[in-house]
Amino acid sequence: MSNFVSPEWVNQKVNSADIVIFDCRFSLAEPLKGYELYKNDHIEGAIYADLEQHLSSTVSTHGGRHPLPSVNILSQFFGRCGVDEEKIVVAYDDQSGSMAARLWWILKYLGHGNVYVMQGGYKHYKEKGYVISSKMPVEKLVHFTPKVRDEMLRNKDDVIHEMNNKDTLIIDAREPKRFKGEIEPIDHKAGHIPNAINIPWESHIQKPGWWKSRQELEAKYSGMNESKPVVVYCGSGVTACVNILAMDEAGITNKALYAGSWSDWISYDENPIIKEITK
Repeated sequence: MSNFVSPEWVNQKVNSADIVIFDCRFSLAEPLKGYELYKNDHIEGAIYADLEQHLSSTVSTHGGRHPLPSVNILSQFFGRCGVDEEKIVVAYDDQSGSMAARLWWILKYLGHGNVYVMQGGYKHYKEKGYVISSKMPVEKLVHFTPKVRDEMLRNKDDVIHEMNNKDTLIIDAREPKRFKGEIEPIDHKAGHIPNAINIPWESHIQKPGWWKSRQELEAKYSGMNESKPVVVYCGSGVTACVNILAMDEAGITNKALYAGSWSDWISYDENPIIKEITK
């Protein structure tokens, strides 16, 4: 079964009792913009999931720019949204799946297997003339029961333990210039975690909104040793979820997210940093 559903499929399922749709549109540069766009129009019945209000907790000294909320807080949110173990969940955005992938990963981590990302994004859905609305959905309170999959998550101490282990692969999902330390437009230190390799999250996207096919993703990861544990990070634990979703689509099972990612790593002065700047 794929992790993706088509816009056509979603349009056919709108207003079905067994589906919960999340609008995850979000701009890191303009944090309020996603919700404003959502209020204007969205897939009929879709609930807005804000990256910073719902899918992240309060920023502190450590934990990165988008710390994971507690399991209890996440469970309360999904319960308020009508997500129980019977529901099919679909997430979409207009950021090539990067925000939707965060919600996908969180629900997988909480043990909810029936979650998908819509190909094409909202822009394509709207252009197809499918049903959209500006009406706010009514809250449907249910009990969400988490079944946490601890193996999907890593913290700073885990990464320190594993970064010099030749049997663990650490993947940095940021763009190459940030990985090398040539630029750093967001965080206060540039570079990457020692022994990490760079697989940019955008390399899994064939064109804006559309993910590469399963065959293409399988080919991309065909050289990976399936028995080798993988830890993926990015700037703040958001776009790394794209890599994890793509790897899951390719059949890679032994993978985890360093949720705090680079912004957490550099909050500890003693943590080593590698730069690969060429003159």
